[in-house]
Amino acid sequence: MNRIFSVLAAFVSSMLLTAAVPGPSHSGFGPTERSELERVSEALNAIRSLEGNFVQIGPEGQLDQGRFYIDKPGRMRFEYAPPNPTLIVSDGRWVAVENRNLHTMDRYALWTTPLNLILGDDVDLRDNSDITGVDQQNNELVIQARAHDGQANGAITLVFSEPDLALRQWTVRDAQGLLTTVSVNNVKKDVAIDPGLFVITNQANAAKAPQ
Repeated sequence: MNRIFSVLAAFVSSMLLTAAVPGPSHSGFGPTERSELERVSEALNAIRSLEGNFVQIGPEGQLDQGRFYIDKPGRMRFEYAPPNPTLIVSDGRWVAVENRNLHTMDRYALWTTPLNLILGDDVDLRDNSDITGVDQQNNELVIQARAHDGQANGAITLVFSEPDLALRQWTVRDAQGLLTTVSVNNVKKDVAIDPGLFVITNQANAAKAPQ
């Protein structure tokens, strides 16, 4: 289950960027890098909701795709398309991980998962100790950050287009050095999302979200 939360946290943090607990200021970052981080922070804090499609390539080349919905603060739906049976829903208090084939569900208090920080309202990347690099490459802004999965560490590389700071793709490297790459498309922000998509019921949200 830690692996599920690690990939999921990487996915959401790529949308909202990394929202880990702020640490000491980056002594290695100059005014240019800090200005870029401030730009991204302002853009991300202005987003109230997101929805779109994703394609994920796993460490062994396995391909998954699906659809996501985010409604800050705290609410999220992360839905893989068949044959992957996974559906993850956060209602602001609880996170439910459902296997739609086995009709099973595990629930976790939101505050015990990485999503508790990631789905918040106030992102400030300038003094975030998990940001390790900021670079402009070929009309893209590339941000590197540490990722956490329990006691193990990994890394996330995030690629945003310029000048609109639209997310293009990200790559997660876990503690074993395995890579997972995700790209997104048809992303819409600040849209009205059906609140019912974030309801956790005994039926485990069995019905698929509208495409």
